[in-house]
Amino acid sequence: MRGATETEDLLRLHAPQVLGALVRRYGHFDAAEDAVQEALLAAAGQWPSAGVPGNPRGWLIKVASRRLTDALRAEEARRAREERVAALSVRDTAVADRVPREDDTLSLLFLCCHPQLTASAQIALTLRAVGGLTTAEIARAYLVPEATMAQRISRAKQKVRGLGFGRPENWEERLPAVLQTLYLIFNEGHTATSGPALQRRDLAGEAIRLTRTVHRLLPDDCEITGLLALMLLTDARRDARTGPDGDLVPLDEQDRARWDKAAIEEGVALVTRALARRHAGPYQIRAAIAAVHDEAPSPEATDWREILGLYDVLVRLVPGPVERLNRAVAVAMVRGPEAGLAELDSLTGELGHRLDAVRGHLLERAGSHEQARAAYESAAAQTLSLPEQRYLQGRAARLRP
Repeated sequence: MRGATETEDLLRLHAPQVLGALVRRYGHFDAAEDAVQEALLAAAGQWPSAGVPGNPRGWLIKVASRRLTDALRAEEARRAREERVAALSVRDTAVADRVPREDDTLSLLFLCCHPQLTASAQIALTLRAVGGLTTAEIARAYLVPEATMAQRISRAKQKVRGLGFGRPENWEERLPAVLQTLYLIFNEGHTATSGPALQRRDLAGEAIRLTRTVHRLLPDDCEITGLLALMLLTDARRDARTGPDGDLVPLDEQDRARWDKAAIEEGVALVTRALARRHAGPYQIRAAIAAVHDEAPSPEATDWREILGLYDVLVRLVPGPVERLNRAVAVAMVRGPEAGLAELDSLTGELGHRLDAVRGHLLERAGSHEQARAAYESAAAQTLSLPEQRYLQGRAARLRP
């Protein structure tokens, strides 16, 4: 079982680089992704028993290249373009043996965020091709049906077919979609929307790695700096977020000695420099909120008034339901649970289990235990994350008469 898990982690790590290498060399985004998926399936079937090859990425590129050239050969034969297929076949070995460029994943990221795509299609395609998320996971992140998301991704693949591969000159035009995509990948890694584990560290790590790459390319962009700071400050708590059995540990109960001090120092330094340069954007404000949490030596020492002030700024910039929900928690911490509950009245069910979870927490603080228990049970019934489900069920159980 451990071997299968390690193989799965290795395949997730290499999949974007392999796809990037094939798209860079051959184009044909949709066909390249199909070929990569076939190579991943072959590896998943062979590696646990036969062993991981010395160059796993090269193995995957070689197998995927063969599958892709076979598919192209069949397609081109139907279109009477044997010359093109012959040229591809001759170059097959060279492509498989060459080490992919370091920025293949980043180039793939910018391709997925091509301006011909809508913002939602850009993010969905990148989460699928670069982040490795399933269509179901992306649909839950966007709060839409899986079938709707599958159609969106399919249309996006058709639109990028034949487009040039490489780092574009107009990076700035694609940055908002790129940053939002990286943020969603990180969020899925920080708190998985489904499954037995609370966190998917591979996704969170990949999001941080990609964001560092973008930050190196555009070091003076304050929102890139803010996003990197936000990821580091949030990821710094990961070891304290779960107990020995993988159970969720809420922020105010975490052992702060287990927080990554180096990541906190780096994140605080980044956001401090970014905020000093110009008018703050949403990622910088979120990073500043995370910094206030991380720098507090204890839950009681947390400066909730400063956090509320930062959320007031954030909701003016991004008046989304998640931002307003988080602000309601800050309101409750400063003005009392009843004030926080009043803020929840304007929010809708699109937040899923998160709204009921916060409602249960505030009702419990207000002493309305029966209503709090019902809210916790409702939230537990809605989440697909088993650690979150167990945590919410436990909170409800404590309030039973």
